[in-house]
Order: sequence, then C-alpha cells, then structure tokens
Amino acid sequence: MKEYNVAVCGATGVVGREMLKVLEERDFPIKKLLPLASERSIGKEIEFKGRKIKVELLEPDVFSDIDYALFSAGSSVSLEIAPEAAKRGAVVIDNSSAFRMDDEVPLVVPEVNPEDAFRHKGIIANPNCSTIQMVVVLKPIHDNFKIKRVVVSTYQSVSGWGKEAVDQLWKEMAKIAESGETKVDLENRVLPSQIAFNLFPHIDTFSENGYTKEELKMVNETNKIMHGDLSVTATCVRVPILISHSEAINIELEKKADPDAIRELLSNAPGVKVIDDVSNNSYPMPLYAAGSDDTFVGRIRKDSTVESGIWLWVVSDNLKKGAALNAVQIAELLAQKSC
Repeated sequence: MKEYNVAVCGATGVVGREMLKVLEERDFPIKKLLPLASERSIGKEIEFKGRKIKVELLEPDVFSDIDYALFSAGSSVSLEIAPEAAKRGAVVIDNSSAFRMDDEVPLVVPEVNPEDAFRHKGIIANPNCSTIQMVVVLKPIHDNFKIKRVVVSTYQSVSGWGKEAVDQLWKEMAKIAESGETKVDLENRVLPSQIAFNLFPHIDTFSENGYTKEELKMVNETNKIMHGDLSVTATCVRVPILISHSEAINIELEKKADPDAIRELLSNAPGVKVIDDVSNNSYPMPLYAAGSDDTFVGRIRKDSTVESGIWLWVVSDNLKKGAALNAVQIAELLAQKSC
C-alpha cells in the first residue's frame, strides 16, 4: 500500500489533536507525520501510534515533501501559508473559513459531493461544522424528494469556538458551585456572555442584515456543496454543551413524503444513523453523539402546516465529523484515487 507524508497544521489545538486521533483511528497510510504549530508550541510533543513526535514551526518551507496538509490553524494562517504549501506540491485540506466560498476551491463533504474533491487546484476547503452535519442528512432527501426550503435552528457546543470557550464554561461552573449563585463574573471571557446555565443566539459576528456570519455560512455553504439554489435560513445558538452540535431542521419538499419514507431513506444513507423511537425516549443527544463518526437523526415527523413538510432533529460531534473526520475522509478519497 502506498504511504504518504502528512502534515497537521495547528496540531496542538482542539481540532488539530482530533485530526491526529482520527488519522490514527482510521489507520491512514502515513509514511511521515509532521505536526506543525506556531512558535509558542515549538518544543511540545504529540503522541501518535505509541511514539512521541516533536512539533515543528508552521512555515512554508516545511511542505516541500508533504503529500497532504490538514490545516486547522485559523483563517489568517491559512490565507498566508496554505497557498505556499500548495505551491510546494502539498494538497491542502483547510478547516478554516478562508477558502470556503472561493470559486476556485472545492468545498467537500465526502458523503455529499465527493467528485468535487478531484477538481482542486491544490486547496480543498472543509465546510463549517454545522453545515456538514446538515448536508449529510439533506442530500439523500433532496435527491429523492427535492427540497424547496430549509429552516434550521442550531444548538452549538462551546468546543465549536475553541479551547478557550471550553475553559470558560468549566471556570464558570466552578464559580457557580463555589458561590451558589447562577450568575457569575469572569475575567478574560472569550464568549460574548456567560455560557454556564445560559445560552445565546450569537455565534460569530453580526452582519448588517441581522444574521450572524455563522448563519450565513450555513446558507451559502449548503448551496455550494449541493450545487443548488435552496432557500435556507438559520438561527445559530451557543449552548453550555462541551461537544456535539444539535440542529432542529424544518424541510419543505416539492414531492410528498411521509415520515416513514424519510426514516427508511436516512437509515440507508452513508454516515447517517437513525435513532427515532420516542415511545422509549430514544432520540439523538449530544452527550451520546460525542466521539462517534456518525450523524444522528431522530424526531422525524410531519409538519402539518405545509403541504409536504418534515421536521428532523440532527446531532453530530462537531470536532469529529464536523471537522477532523471530514478532513481525513477527503484525504482518503484522494489517496484511494492515487493508488
């Protein structure tokens, strides 16, 4: 089997560490692994397949012998370094928002539009975490029943922001436990408000039209991935959950479909697992989705307010399928083609 030189950029971050974990779990054929990060992480070590590997400085010249470079170091770093890596022959799979809406860069979810991965010019974009789990479910429904409109509300975990937001939640919970008060002040808060015992409809910055950038990402990325002109509208909410995003999705279809037909269709869809037995309180929950490769769907029911409407409840691990796993799956697609 052919082996590849793989770089993980942002290797000491939350998603970077998850990328390393997924590469190991899936036994990606690696000849050389190069963990990369900023200067403050130089000298640290990561563990991979039982051995320790030193983190090196993320700079253009290290990519001269790299086949695949998985980037999760932020948009500004990707904009600066990813084109340089591509010039040196690496195929960049970028987890930031830097290239997602670039017409020259494919935006890929392997279960949805795998063919787009092979149209790359050195860079492939990984979609937003909340978009990935939604389109994995929408794709088979759209192929069979034609989606007219999507209304989605997301309930997104703090790990979607990053390690600092996770730390904020833990610190707030500790202060609440100590003080007995539900409202606490925290210095150097990274989220816009207290998140413990709270939630807020604010992810990323607000645009002039009142939508946040996160909400607009879901609209624009969905249509790019699915090569469509779907009417999509979103409200994105941050909730005090460590891992896994949840989504309440309302779909209006062109063709009539009953919940049983949707349930059967999704039961056979790649990357999707249906958990939908409300009589036994069985439905997807973020606690149990964490660590899984699958996107879970439940609460499949008819929306009686429109002629052909369906409600879905969708949950997925935002660090895994929403970021690291999807990036590794893209690399696997390319590697399989080159064998």
